[in-house]
Amino acid sequence: MTTKKLRQYKYDPDTFNRYRQERDYFNFLSGILATMPDSMSQLSKEITDITVERYDQIVRCAEEGKPFVAGYFCAAPEIYEAMGLPWYMIMATPFLAASAPYLTEDIDAAEAMGLGTDWCTACRLSLYYIEAGLTPKPWALIGLIHPCDAGNMLHQAVARNKKWRDVPIFASDPPYFEDQRGIDYYAGELRRMVAFLEEHTGAKLDLDKLREVCRETNKQYEILSEYTQLRRAHPCPHGWGVGGPQAFAATQVFQTGRPRGTKWLQQLYADAEERVKNKTGPVPKERIRYFWFDLLPFGWVFELMPWLEQEWGAVLVMEMFGLQPYTPIDLRNEETIFKGLAKRNLYDSPMIRQARGPADYFASDIARVVKDYDIDLVIWPGHMGHKDGSASTGIMREICQELKVPYIHIGLDLFDKRYTTPEECKDKLSKFFSAMGLG
Repeated sequence: MTTKKLRQYKYDPDTFNRYRQERDYFNFLSGILATMPDSMSQLSKEITDITVERYDQIVRCAEEGKPFVAGYFCAAPEIYEAMGLPWYMIMATPFLAASAPYLTEDIDAAEAMGLGTDWCTACRLSLYYIEAGLTPKPWALIGLIHPCDAGNMLHQAVARNKKWRDVPIFASDPPYFEDQRGIDYYAGELRRMVAFLEEHTGAKLDLDKLREVCRETNKQYEILSEYTQLRRAHPCPHGWGVGGPQAFAATQVFQTGRPRGTKWLQQLYADAEERVKNKTGPVPKERIRYFWFDLLPFGWVFELMPWLEQEWGAVLVMEMFGLQPYTPIDLRNEETIFKGLAKRNLYDSPMIRQARGPADYFASDIARVVKDYDIDLVIWPGHMGHKDGSASTGIMREICQELKVPYIHIGLDLFDKRYTTPEECKDKLSKFFSAMGLG
């Protein structure tokens, strides 16, 4: 029996210039947070430090000729962890570096390259970074052909990219309906993904290690679920500055199945618990409890979210990535583990859950959050790339009317603040708040 020879990885230091720049930017942010003694800043600092460590790990792997992969949070990162495969999210830069000073220049450069401006900015930027040689070339790529057309287009464009033509690519085929047949099918797709990774990286999956990782993620999601219950309190203990997005980054990207991530979640829970006990919220007087039903506007988050708190006493109580529908994985045997991973990564993951399947998810999630968290206002930002959600805005408005809670659809770009400027968003929100008698 012969063993297939792995592709020889060629390290190109030039492709890591931007990657190191991003790492240094997060190092800079960590230094600023270190000077802030409040608990929320320290919670943010830990996530920032973890992010820097991941950047360093990928750079070391490239320099030393060790395998690393590019993938997605919704493609069972528990498997990467169990196989000991360092990985980075192919779409990470638009999100992680969104507050970086060069973001607008990158968006313009993507347009100059000929990438359509009607295409989701996150996907457009991700392809630009590959075309421009700014993204580390991995040993293998786990692609994504769901939940949206933009993600599928990115996958196809990368597969045809000349610079990455020799990078092996695999994408799991997602079933549409949420039923046992779909779970069984997707579990088989994840097994195919394991075989692909073993073939092209030389790493092997050990079932005991996978069980250990999933046991730890079960702990993480249990703590996270308990934390989200604390956000029901009046006042809500945390606002936009800490919570769902950071917890998501810890559990599904940087610390999947790792004790350090579990410890951070315990600290997040303890901080919220103390604030609930003392009836302390992010603003002196909580006047509006809103549900931001999408990603946060990463490209200009600091220009809008603090204003909502300071000007209107409006507190982000819940957002899409803070929702907790995660199902614990049954650890009894290999079959139950893979079926659990299939459900978690296809039907439970935020944004994947809503955009991949029936529009009912939008309505049911709004109804649950509005009732459970005593929401005063539902905001659908209407990111220009989330056409699947914008097509369901009528359904979302109707469910809000039934619940007797105001609903506003803004229409913006989560990364490019020139699409709808922060001032335009503020004006629209202010007029809506006043018309609805909020704040």
